[in-house]
Amino acid sequence: MSSSKDNFDVIVIGAGPGGYVAAIRAAQLGLRAAVVEREALGGICLNWGCIPTKALLRSAEVLHLMRRAGEFGLSADKVGFDLGKVVERSRKVAGQLSSGVQHLLRKNKVEVVMGQADLPARGQVRVRSDKGERILRAPNVVLATGARARELPGLEADGDLVWTYRHALRPPRMPRKLLVVGSGAIGIEFASFYHALGADVTVVEVMDRILPVEDEEISAFARKQFVKQGMKIMEGAKVVALDRAGGRATAHVERGGKTETLEVDTVISAVGIVGNVEGLGLEALGVRIDRTHVVVDEMCRTGVEGLWAIGDLAGPPWLAHKASHEGVMVAEAIAGGKPHPVRPESIPGCTYCQPQIASVGLTEAEAKAAGHEVRVGRFPFIGNGKAIALGEPEGMVKTVFDARTGELLGAHMVGAEVTELIQGYTVARTLETTEAELIETVFPHPTLSEMMHESVLDAFGRAIHF
Repeated sequence: MSSSKDNFDVIVIGAGPGGYVAAIRAAQLGLRAAVVEREALGGICLNWGCIPTKALLRSAEVLHLMRRAGEFGLSADKVGFDLGKVVERSRKVAGQLSSGVQHLLRKNKVEVVMGQADLPARGQVRVRSDKGERILRAPNVVLATGARARELPGLEADGDLVWTYRHALRPPRMPRKLLVVGSGAIGIEFASFYHALGADVTVVEVMDRILPVEDEEISAFARKQFVKQGMKIMEGAKVVALDRAGGRATAHVERGGKTETLEVDTVISAVGIVGNVEGLGLEALGVRIDRTHVVVDEMCRTGVEGLWAIGDLAGPPWLAHKASHEGVMVAEAIAGGKPHPVRPESIPGCTYCQPQIASVGLTEAEAKAAGHEVRVGRFPFIGNGKAIALGEPEGMVKTVFDARTGELLGAHMVGAEVTELIQGYTVARTLETTEAELIETVFPHPTLSEMMHESVLDAFGRAIHF
């Protein structure tokens, strides 16, 4: 028999940005909530993803600015870095925030159960740890187990020559010649970081362009900047074999029907993720799994009564903020509310490379493919006073509107601080704003945000400063 302390209204498996948020929101709504975690509170995002990578990239950004001191009338002698201390700062940031999650869960009276979970039956969660086994019960269980790095045959990580993002966050050494396989956000961010520290970086992308989920113009602009910085970009290319010997890796890269070899000392594999679906007992419960991800409806229901799945486990976009909003949505639905479904097309995406990239909604090509007649606006950073004053004149803001209704279909940016700017367009989409409201909005001067206004004006033939 189970004791009352083992009975809950909702049990969340996984304490990442989806899971811990779902548990906290459930508790706020008066539900008795528990969260089960096998590793560390905060999940991959906080401990091995979003947060520590941004700490590393901030160090690279400061180093980049120090090297440019002369442009600003300043002097900085003997500019350099200590990789160990850069990594140490990154880990401290992650550790501080993980402790913060623990505090939030305690504050909201969410019970934290550490251990490996599985579901022996509907409404039951078995947790195994070095303390033994415990059976928890709840009418609602939320799966938030996240995902891990995908490994391709021949590119399996060994922590020495071939790294995943985890190894790249705690590197055993500074790479001299680095090959990054995959040019999504993870690959490009690590390429940017290690390049800023002085590594000779080559990026290989199997698609015909880097950053393939971004608007084509933004991808092309970013590529030009990366090459200008000294990175090598190989698009439409595939690593068909990797030889490891003598502390070196030789990559055989096929492109355009020809194969060339690259000798490097480090390879970072960033070729996507696979959902953590194993060992949970999902198949026995009748949960549908498609290519390692749990199939859900727009409300994150699995089709099994009382069982929900959120975040990376439940499919793209694989973003922490998407997981958090799904967690809130599910908690409110469980509590009897009627929350709006999270709309994937209104979730912003950000890549924190140099230059930064941010977007929300449809690309120009996607908008046209969906049957929209479009009006497109563009505004370059070089036309913005704040960007020039910052010494950041390279960049672009692009907006895509429906020509008939004025609906903002998508917005795409590349340049300094665009990851902070994109939220303006995200709010506009949430409010179903048209060009009329955006044109009438007063943007402060001098700011980078003025470019957002000018891009809208440009889409309708009214740009003032370009």
